[in-house]
Amino acid sequence: MRILKIAATGMAAQQMRVETISNNLANMSTTGYNARRAEFADLHYQQVSRAGTISAADGSVLPTGVQLGLGVRPSAISIHLSQGSLRQTGGDLDMAIDGAGFLEVTLPSGQAAYTRDGGLKRSADGLIVTSDGFPVAPEITIPDDARSLSITPEGEVFVFFDDAAEAQPLGQLNLAGFTNSKGLEAIGSNLFRETEASGPPNAGTAGEDGLGTLRHGYLEDSSVDPVREITELIEAQRGYELNAKVITAADQMLAATTQVR
Repeated sequence: MRILKIAATGMAAQQMRVETISNNLANMSTTGYNARRAEFADLHYQQVSRAGTISAADGSVLPTGVQLGLGVRPSAISIHLSQGSLRQTGGDLDMAIDGAGFLEVTLPSGQAAYTRDGGLKRSADGLIVTSDGFPVAPEITIPDDARSLSITPEGEVFVFFDDAAEAQPLGQLNLAGFTNSKGLEAIGSNLFRETEASGPPNAGTAGEDGLGTLRHGYLEDSSVDPVREITELIEAQRGYELNAKVITAADQMLAATTQVR
């Protein structure tokens, strides 16, 4: 019976939806995290009789056909890009992107990756790096005798020394934008990688060409809405239960058929 396979696809779809919601809730405190949404599409249809088919010798045409759906399939797990709230931390190397854009970092393989996690750190060599130790591009080295530093909304980095009254320029942090940011490939650790779907990065100065600005001393919180996630979790659970009941009903129908004498 087709009904068993159709209900099975429905259960698999709702299970994937629950897994996506679970990942969102697990990352509700992750800096710069954007919620994901599972999206689905119906499967192919079995055409028992096509609409528009000639049904009589006089040329009468069927106004509607008979099309039997074969279930559901996952079409995408898309990222819902939205600005998380900015939380003041006061950290010297904490910065939040207020608007569109990503910071570029260099992976150990030499490839570029992109992140909105502005919780940066200072390596033993003075390099500005991510929490995993990946250097931010372009590389900026903080001198050992630096007392403190300041980052402007445009990404200019200034450093203060004990023996100087004025700040000294140290470097420039740039942002990268993408034509289709939803097409980026998530690789974990708050990092994304360029794909054919995202298009090449458009690097530029913060505050220009549609890019956001930098807020020094702030971090961007996760954009996950726990109330919405719990509501969708309940809905997905009910959908899973209904598809399971369809399988139970189909099993009872098969049992009744085998008992016919």
